[in-house]
Amino acid sequence: MTTLDPQQAVRQLGERGYVILENVLSPTIIERLRQVVDERMHQERVTPYGPAEAPKAAGDDQLESYLSESYTVSREELTRLVQRIRHTRAVNHGTPWPVEPERVNKCFLHLPTLFDRDRSQRVWNLLTKGEEIADLVEHPEVLGIVRQVLGDDCILSDVSATSIGGGTDGGAWHVDVPLGQLPEPLPDFPLTTQNAWMLDDFTPDNGATRIVPGSHLSRKKPTWSGGEMDGEVTLCAPAGSVAVWLSNTWHRSGPNTTEQPRRAILCYYCRSWVQPFTDYTRDLTAEQATGMSPTVRYLAGFGSRGLRRG
Repeated sequence: MTTLDPQQAVRQLGERGYVILENVLSPTIIERLRQVVDERMHQERVTPYGPAEAPKAAGDDQLESYLSESYTVSREELTRLVQRIRHTRAVNHGTPWPVEPERVNKCFLHLPTLFDRDRSQRVWNLLTKGEEIADLVEHPEVLGIVRQVLGDDCILSDVSATSIGGGTDGGAWHVDVPLGQLPEPLPDFPLTTQNAWMLDDFTPDNGATRIVPGSHLSRKKPTWSGGEMDGEVTLCAPAGSVAVWLSNTWHRSGPNTTEQPRRAILCYYCRSWVQPFTDYTRDLTAEQATGMSPTVRYLAGFGSRGLRRG
């Protein structure tokens, strides 16, 4: 779809589970967003987030095994990942989870920043790391489509950047948070939508997202594994386009057989009563928050979270 026809986009989301809106961003904006993402990725690769050491707890060996089996991370990244989880647990007064690691809501887990054996990378918390990102979050036409799906009071669950490195095999098939922890049959309506803003052309060879059209109607979850899936399609479009898919649509990042990374910014929205993946009210400074529009502030959690009562 090359034009922003909201009704047609919403119909396609309902029927196929995804839609692509081509050439939404200008070349100037694309280049500026690339600069923001590249600078942050370089900075965080050189100086990864590593909080202070925190005590080990019972079950940490099981947690480490789960993370190692679920994600293609290096030993160094796995060590940092466990360190981040321990630090957050210490901040939360040493409170343990009441369930085994594979049943923990992903909103409560730190996930890798480097993966595919350090060839691919994520930048979390992107809304706090570049003022240009807010414009994507409240892009009027695209946000209008999201609101038709999730309700006018929907909120932002997360904003991140991804770079799928050259020579990587692709990710595992999955549905998005929080559906991975829900039993089947899954809800027959979407809880979230993912908006993938393409900073590079998405091609069959460079790690473009794979989708199984109509899989959202099955009310099932795919097995967490890679490889080809019957009926899968590749979301191909030029840089500056945005792909939107429903949380219950089966998808994964594809193999990147080129020598160049494939970059995107992911704006993830959820219904107002769903636990957000990231709490931006903790990380945005007062200056950052007041500099944003009321729409972005609401989406980021200001005025749309639980209250301190009494």
